[in-house]
Amino acid sequence: MKIGVLAMQGAFAEHITMLKRLSVETVEVRRVDQFDDLAGLIIPGGESTTMLKLADIYRINDAIKTWASKGMPIWGTCAGAILLADEVTNTGANMPVSLGLMRITIRRNAFGRQVDSFEVKLPVASLDCEPFPAVFIRAPIIESALPPAEVLARLGNGTIVAVRQGALLATSFHPELSLDDRFHRYFIKIAETYLAQPRS
Repeated sequence: MKIGVLAMQGAFAEHITMLKRLSVETVEVRRVDQFDDLAGLIIPGGESTTMLKLADIYRINDAIKTWASKGMPIWGTCAGAILLADEVTNTGANMPVSLGLMRITIRRNAFGRQVDSFEVKLPVASLDCEPFPAVFIRAPIIESALPPAEVLARLGNGTIVAVRQGALLATSFHPELSLDDRFHRYFIKIAETYLAQPRS
């Protein structure tokens, strides 16, 4: 199994470190031809507008859409979640905002500035056992999720912070900054299911 991490900009190194800890082969994705043998792709946190513009220059955005339509698992964390959304609020006019892959509305920088970062113990039914230590850094809020998108986790006030839609996964927080690898294991299981499907 090989999982790619989009390495145009942002916190991709931490995802790669986590995957290597789990003995998963990884690739820093910067070219369209690197998608061919991937079992999944992670879009990391960073600056969503910059990431989208860079990926557009190298035609990565089109590749992501194409492979998503084929069922490839894709996980967006923080800024990566913004890229996956159908609709993005709190963004500038005439700015590229998203790839429109998930039926979620997301609001950028909803928790404030870097100094407003925080960590919370987050109950996630799909992970079982103990709450997940979720790290929020200039994080977006998922304002709504429509079927077939399913809410995986909410903060205590009801705010949505994790959603799954088929093989697509979006988290407002940074699981790669925790020592807890359960979210990465969860994504690996989605990738294993994808690999097990017959290819046309």
